[in-house]
Amino acid sequence: MSHRVIAGTAKGRKLRLVPDKGVRPIMDRVKEALFNILGISVRAAHFLDLFAGTGAVGIEALSRGAAYARFLDNNKLSIQVINDNLTHTQLAERGEVLLTDSLAYLKRKATATFDFVFIAPPQYKGIWKAALTALDENPTHLNPDALVIVQIDPSEYEDLSLENLDLYDERRYGNTMLLFLEYITEDDEEEDEDPAD
Repeated sequence: MSHRVIAGTAKGRKLRLVPDKGVRPIMDRVKEALFNILGISVRAAHFLDLFAGTGAVGIEALSRGAAYARFLDNNKLSIQVINDNLTHTQLAERGEVLLTDSLAYLKRKATATFDFVFIAPPQYKGIWKAALTALDENPTHLNPDALVIVQIDPSEYEDLSLENLDLYDERRYGNTMLLFLEYITEDDEEEDEDPAD
């Protein structure tokens, strides 16, 4: 299976896979579709790649001009592969890799804030719901108008009641579904309530 950087400074560089059947890398066509949607908004952004696996999504963001990406995974094999992939793509200077549990991280006080958060946890365990709920309850990790993207199997999807995150788009690519949510701040709500004359 092809696993490579699609565009930007590291275009065409092949990425190492994690030698663990539980780690499913994002398919290139889904990754390409995702970044076509995000477009130039990735440039100069701060990107958080949760349950990072091979680091493919955060690395793609860095290759396309993101200023910084933080990668989280609780699998030591994944951490090694992410570090190797960052070195291979010559993007390590703008990446930070942490061996930690993503759900626990989201519940802690933020040590950095992000414009994009990508959530792609192990499937069929409800972890995506737990991660979204944790982020919704503790949005200190998010910059104003931050976008949160969730990758799940379509069979896992169900409506969630969220206070601070608004689901505004969903896309399906075969057996992969992407959910797009925006962080709604109080300023956004005031603008909605008080339209210009």
